[in-house]
Amino acid sequence: MISYINTDKLKAFQALKAAAPADIRKLLDAGRVASSSVKLGGGLTYNWAAMPVSDEIEKGLQALADEAGLVDKYKAILSGEMMNTGEKRLVLHQLTRGNVLGKPVMADGEDKDAFYKGVLASIKDFSEKVRNGEIKGSTGKPFTTVCQIGIGGSDLGPRALYLALKGWAAGSGIKTLEGRFISNVDPDDAADVMTTLDPETTLFILVSKSGTTQETLTNRDLVLETLKAQPIKGFDPSKHMVAVTSKTSPLASDSSMLASFYIDDYIGGRYSSTSAVGGVVLSLAFGYDTFEKLLKGAHEEDVLSTEKDIRKNGAMLDALIGFYLRSVAGYPSTAILPYSQALSRFPAHLQQLDMESNGKHVNRFGEKLSYPTGPVIFGEPGTNGQHSFYQLLHQGTDIVPLQFIGFRKCQRGKDLITAGSYSQTKLNANLAAQIAAFARGKEDENTNKEFDGGRPSSLIYGEELTPEALGALLAHFENKVMFQGFLWNLNSFDQEGVQLGKVLAKKVLAGCEGDSLLKAYADLLI
Repeated sequence: MISYINTDKLKAFQALKAAAPADIRKLLDAGRVASSSVKLGGGLTYNWAAMPVSDEIEKGLQALADEAGLVDKYKAILSGEMMNTGEKRLVLHQLTRGNVLGKPVMADGEDKDAFYKGVLASIKDFSEKVRNGEIKGSTGKPFTTVCQIGIGGSDLGPRALYLALKGWAAGSGIKTLEGRFISNVDPDDAADVMTTLDPETTLFILVSKSGTTQETLTNRDLVLETLKAQPIKGFDPSKHMVAVTSKTSPLASDSSMLASFYIDDYIGGRYSSTSAVGGVVLSLAFGYDTFEKLLKGAHEEDVLSTEKDIRKNGAMLDALIGFYLRSVAGYPSTAILPYSQALSRFPAHLQQLDMESNGKHVNRFGEKLSYPTGPVIFGEPGTNGQHSFYQLLHQGTDIVPLQFIGFRKCQRGKDLITAGSYSQTKLNANLAAQIAAFARGKEDENTNKEFDGGRPSSLIYGEELTPEALGALLAHFENKVMFQGFLWNLNSFDQEGVQLGKVLAKKVLAGCEGDSLLKAYADLLI
């Protein structure tokens, strides 16, 4: 039987706290770099050589994984147990890219595996018809642009994945429909995007699981008003918008939609990129085959995440090390540093994924916790970040653990030798140098030029950022966050902190309803 207890009650955790901390500066050498790797899905590798993990601590992490029953809890999710205790829901985002255990998962009187496969079939059929010109805009012109309207998980993940694949598609000679995104309720966001679009050749994707998301519906109305104002003969906005929503939402029966694609309550927004939320826009932009490859990479990582040996389960090992850094070493933040411009928005997606999932102060049973949980996540692509916030990372008074991501090859294949080397070589030279510099530091008689070192980092790397690699990278971090939630005894699948602001915003719009504090701030702004 699966046991859910708080971290401070685990014997393995107490043993880890009592173990001598490891000094990266003494641990790290060429042999350790070669021996400290585990294979991920999609051709990726996770290397933790520059993490403060001695042999003793590694054994302690394995003991912690076993005592906490991390893999058993993961399999409970995969088998369809009710794991979202806050909302009393199943958690089925892994099922959107494949059935890991090969067993039926039933909910609401239907086979959910069959349901998600049916949605994929609908996405494939529709996207192929749009891309081959069978489905056109209302004036007979083929669609050349897709624009997603959504917020939170309906924007961050899909946008990050679209940008990550844009260069790969160009380098691979794949026909691409331009992708645009409207998310912020700030009217300048929608207005700015709309000025760049040709209404006749743009297909809008409205994404809201409930069909009632205030920001998304506001932006829908703004877009529709703009479209209706177009002086174009024969133009019909209803032939230019599809919905991604639940079967029971108002959008599902909205006759102004060209088509609808379904998600359900078992797919949380921040975990929805491999559902129709990401699938429709990515399939339209790059072709269903590309999205299918992304699903394949994610599924490979999901399967590897069932391994109980931490040397074979990169997501769980990454989670355990991150847990150690937060709950034993006491580091409050983590930087995600992709040395790939294509991943420019991936740290923003991981901010939501991690901080919305594990930014909790009570356990699965609603009891207050006595220990810290999820870290603050931030990041920026290298080498841009090196000329921005790396100063603090190198010489600041706080130690910030680092997660680097890099690839041997660029996506577009357009690179030249300048000053004796390719730009990609320069990029990766910087990445290798940063890992070593953070770990080893530098002594100097001038203390202003002295670097303490001992700054922990990990590296996820691969040959190229392909759809398979991207899918595995996405699933790696989703599963890492999940395992850490288990370790902290959290429900990583609700987000009550998001709901409070929504409720109060509606109260302000209704005149503040006698709340003097709300009115005082509203009077400053409205």
